[in-house]
Amino acid sequence: MTKRVTLAVLLSFCTLLPAVGQTSPDTPAPTQRSATQQPADDIDEVVRITTNLVQIDAAVTKDGKPVSGLTANDFEIYEDGKRQAITSFAYISNVGGEALPTPPKTHDKNSRTFVPPAPVTRDVSRRTIAIVVDDLGLSAESMTYVRRSVRKFVAEQMQPNDLVAILRTGTQVGALQQFTNDKRLLNRAVEQLRWNLCSRVGINVLPAVGTTAYVGCHHNYGGTLSQVRAIVDAMGELPGRKSLVLLSDSVPIQNQELQPNEYENVPDWAGDDWLSRRGLAKIAEHAIRSSVVIYSVDTQALQPTGPTAADRFSGDIHQILSQMRNVSSTRSHLLQDRRAGGDLIARQTGGFQIRNSNDFGLDRIMQDQSGYYLLGYRPSSETFNKRFHHIKAKVKKSGVDVRTRFGFYGVSEEDAKLKLPSPAKATNLALMSPFGAQDLEFEVSSFFTNDKTQGSFIRSFIYLDPANLTFKEVNDREDTLLEVHGVVFGDNGVAVEQVTHRVPLSLTKDEYEKVLREGLRLKFDMPAQRPGAFQVRIAIKEGYGYKIGSASQFVAVPDLNNKQLALSGIVLQGVSDAAPQNPGMSSPAVRRFPVNSDLYFTFVVYNGSPNLLMQTKLFRDGKVVKSNSEIVLDVKDQSDAARILTTNVMRLTPDLEPGNYYLQLLLTDKAASAKRPSAIQWVDFEIVK
Repeated sequence: MTKRVTLAVLLSFCTLLPAVGQTSPDTPAPTQRSATQQPADDIDEVVRITTNLVQIDAAVTKDGKPVSGLTANDFEIYEDGKRQAITSFAYISNVGGEALPTPPKTHDKNSRTFVPPAPVTRDVSRRTIAIVVDDLGLSAESMTYVRRSVRKFVAEQMQPNDLVAILRTGTQVGALQQFTNDKRLLNRAVEQLRWNLCSRVGINVLPAVGTTAYVGCHHNYGGTLSQVRAIVDAMGELPGRKSLVLLSDSVPIQNQELQPNEYENVPDWAGDDWLSRRGLAKIAEHAIRSSVVIYSVDTQALQPTGPTAADRFSGDIHQILSQMRNVSSTRSHLLQDRRAGGDLIARQTGGFQIRNSNDFGLDRIMQDQSGYYLLGYRPSSETFNKRFHHIKAKVKKSGVDVRTRFGFYGVSEEDAKLKLPSPAKATNLALMSPFGAQDLEFEVSSFFTNDKTQGSFIRSFIYLDPANLTFKEVNDREDTLLEVHGVVFGDNGVAVEQVTHRVPLSLTKDEYEKVLREGLRLKFDMPAQRPGAFQVRIAIKEGYGYKIGSASQFVAVPDLNNKQLALSGIVLQGVSDAAPQNPGMSSPAVRRFPVNSDLYFTFVVYNGSPNLLMQTKLFRDGKVVKSNSEIVLDVKDQSDAARILTTNVMRLTPDLEPGNYYLQLLLTDKAASAKRPSAIQWVDFEIVK
């Protein structure tokens, strides 16, 4: 039996599996929300402006800490100074779970990794945060501190359910593609943060007096504003309340230029001040519509404004003294002017600005995002006059601060609503969004591998439940068409590979009944031409019913040319003595296995040797629940010494509770020097009853 199972696992790794297996087991029902929370469908659009309801979110703090437990009777809300009767009320908590612990060090510090996170699901309370690093407006001095602060945020402040993107204004941004709860991807994004030679700020925050002026790209402020606006618009596709944290040395209101055609209806008399305010107002307007709260971080931090040793004053003694007296005032005004625009859009969208702080206060922002109130009232006919309406919320209790959005334009969602997206647009949205589209259910397992013919590529095993497919009877056969779209996104959120396959199905009656009973399995390959950390997104669209499903996964592609020890992804196969074979145990895409079963895992070792030691560990909730001793890896009878194909087994013992687990493989070359790092690979799966 063991030999037969091992052979099946090896075949599943290397070839396209036949269309056999049972229908995928039902997924667990979503966790019930507390009574103080609204259902997920009701909070997808936080800022709702309909003919029956205006709903606005509000944050309440005391001494900088969020306040919960208030009731509708504690609030007052005003539209254009007129008090409104609150008709709907809820408190939404965004936090849950504990921070992931840092795993122990392996034989090499470069092999230290974070336990992979659980898959992203729409119905879990979370904080959705875009960290926007304005490298077009950062000095080299500030970028050093920004990189350190963002790295600390990912390591210590980010929670398992948080959905985070780290974006730069000075590069092509694929905003939606980058939102993830996977710290490995975010750490890769942090590594890409560096000073932009086209920054409008020089090497230092404050230029030294009498030195050569920095010549950068002083007319790129429009680039910053247009990128922030594009990110805000993209975030509008995500459900719930979101936050954008803008880190910059320079987001002013005055004395900047926008792109010539950046905004429509620019009057002839418009100057820099009008254009800057118009650009910032557009960002705030779009943020309000997209349920995005903006926090600005003035990364100029605490700066000495008086004369320094780097300053060079010239002239006679009276001129030098005059220059020294003026330098402090000039620098203070420069610091204030640069932060004015960031403060403006933060206040207008319900956020705040962090300034005069060397640690940038990301912990304060995260704390502020822990929860918020939803206040709703019935609008009057005057609300929808297409003019701007100011909103103000108050709490009757003393000693608390209330922040909400500056207001909204009087256009109802019914009037502003776009037409339903075309099938092509719907497919693109399914590929971009971190939340999987659910019309068509399927499961996927994606991993890196390499062979002599194709080189390096990413292979995805797909298990498709055909229950929701639409078939048409044509000439006594059941026909349908599947389109499988795959995209590989790099660390800047831009697609580096994109592949589409059309899969026509024309089944006899017997084949059709078998497919309904046993499901469909597909293999889908995409090239991996360069090493790095990637997000793999797959969307499947069926041609007759226009249903779409999507899923995503993190894949690390090693550099095999550096001769370092490396691993492919891990393929899982389960065998149980007590239960018949089922899709969760026969398809590599469906990683669900019962207790009292044997978990076979197959992988390929690259750049290996005859002196390999393997250790396996089982993690749950970030903690080791099972650790096996190191064993010598059997590399005998291998036909390709450069690609060592290996299968081993772990028993899922009765003491393992149902839930999500991670299997970690650690391979070490015992004969190699300490400079040759160990290789680590992970795979997640679920234990079921």
